[in-house]
Amino acid sequence: MQREDSGNKPSGTLYVVATPIGNLEDLTLRALRILEGVSLIACEDTRQTGKLLTRYNIKKTLISYYHPRESQKIPRIIDHLKRGEDVALVTDSGTPGISDPGYPLIREAITQGVKIVPIPGASALTAALSTSGLPTHRFLFLGFPPPKKEGTKKLLSSLKDEKSTLVFYLPTRRLHSFLQTALETIGNRRIVVAREMTKIHEEFIRGTAEELAQNLGQKKLKGEATILIEGSKSKPAK
Repeated sequence: MQREDSGNKPSGTLYVVATPIGNLEDLTLRALRILEGVSLIACEDTRQTGKLLTRYNIKKTLISYYHPRESQKIPRIIDHLKRGEDVALVTDSGTPGISDPGYPLIREAITQGVKIVPIPGASALTAALSTSGLPTHRFLFLGFPPPKKEGTKKLLSSLKDEKSTLVFYLPTRRLHSFLQTALETIGNRRIVVAREMTKIHEEFIRGTAEELAQNLGQKKLKGEATILIEGSKSKPAK
């Protein structure tokens, strides 16, 4: 059961604010107004968020909130909220709470009876899906796969009969290994690699697992990518 604030002064609001995934023009007008109005901004990397705020001439107090030390920062952020101050939670890029440290803070804010308001906007997940050319009526978001090959192989094996489009986030340095493991584990399916979305070098690489493993094997790509894999077309084994 959610607890109500027992103090005389109402708690502030925690705004979960989506920020650009690359192009700084992808900040909504509402997000801009919220960032200008809050007392504190909790962010993964103060340097990254600082670039965005400088672009829009916003000066605010920032508190770093990142994995694996998020538990150390939550009490301070909650304290600001309980004092009636509004706080914005942002990630380095995209929507907070999606494969980033946002979840524990949001959970604790709910427990403390703090009002939470989403400020929707940019998301690498939906941006990649909308332009992938793969089925989007049903998809399964899996975030970052396990760091070791055996863990990734085990995960993909468990998804062999999944009919949904599979979506992963992945550092590009792991791309070739991931593609090869996917080919060996779930077969030669259609795959889309969405890289550097909304940036100057935006790139969508489409092909089968085999084609991409061969073509990208020798390329040194930078940054992170969103990987989309075609779902299974076969009936699950009984």
